[in-house]
Amino acid sequence: MNEEPTVQTLYDALGEELHLAWVAGRHSANRKFLKDQDSPKSDIVGHFNLIHSSQAQILGNTELKHLASLSKANHKDALKKLFGEETVIVITSNDLDPPEEMHAIANEHNIGLFKSSLSGERLINDLRYYLTRLLAKKTTLHGVFMEVLSVGVLLTGASAVGKSELALELITRGHRLIADDAPLFARIAPDIVVGTSPAIIQDFLEVRGLGVLNIRHMYGDSAIKASKYLKLIIDLQPIHKKSADNNRLITPEKTTEVLDMAVPTVTLPVAPGRNLAV
Repeated sequence: MNEEPTVQTLYDALGEELHLAWVAGRHSANRKFLKDQDSPKSDIVGHFNLIHSSQAQILGNTELKHLASLSKANHKDALKKLFGEETVIVITSNDLDPPEEMHAIANEHNIGLFKSSLSGERLINDLRYYLTRLLAKKTTLHGVFMEVLSVGVLLTGASAVGKSELALELITRGHRLIADDAPLFARIAPDIVVGTSPAIIQDFLEVRGLGVLNIRHMYGDSAIKASKYLKLIIDLQPIHKKSADNNRLITPEKTTEVLDMAVPTVTLPVAPGRNLAV
């Protein structure tokens, strides 16, 4: 899913897992969660407090008791902050029922109001993981992304250089395919770029002369990996006759910028008769 998630998509994806019951604010279904650069004043998800807001506000027993203890004027101000413009959804944890007054406010401001039987910590952890991945900065690179010896490796190079053939040979040796041709990468932490496959090309590998192969059907579920952190780029380059004997034991250290993160890159010369898989 490449688009910004909405209240409805979050509910469809995590409603059952997080035991979410939609209490009020049904018209908020198409409201979007915003990326950090679009919403610099708020975090993605967190416990409600009166100083810093979150797009997903979590209310536990402590927060509800605090709201109930406030004076009438302060209570009104707190609810205004809770259902402010930065808020997308409000969830009460531990199977606590949201106060009736919140129902009307949620409907008025088109903010999804939910309750869950899970703890606040569990809700925050799961929602942060889900939303961070969906809202992360993304890019699509041309190549074949694989898990080789438990390492996320992107095979790159010009068209017809042999990327897919090499990938197929690696798969026959027990390594795993993640995505062919257009893997999708997202930076989910300062030093982590994760790669996945778009749904439309998942499990498939196009090999010149053989066509489009369904790797899962041919080699089983163990030949497919859903995602992997990108740790290495192998750039396949046709070998030049003049430089074939130069620097035979030396590989210059290089890196490639992927979503502003430097990824180690190795250039692998390609020539007829060379066993690239080895």
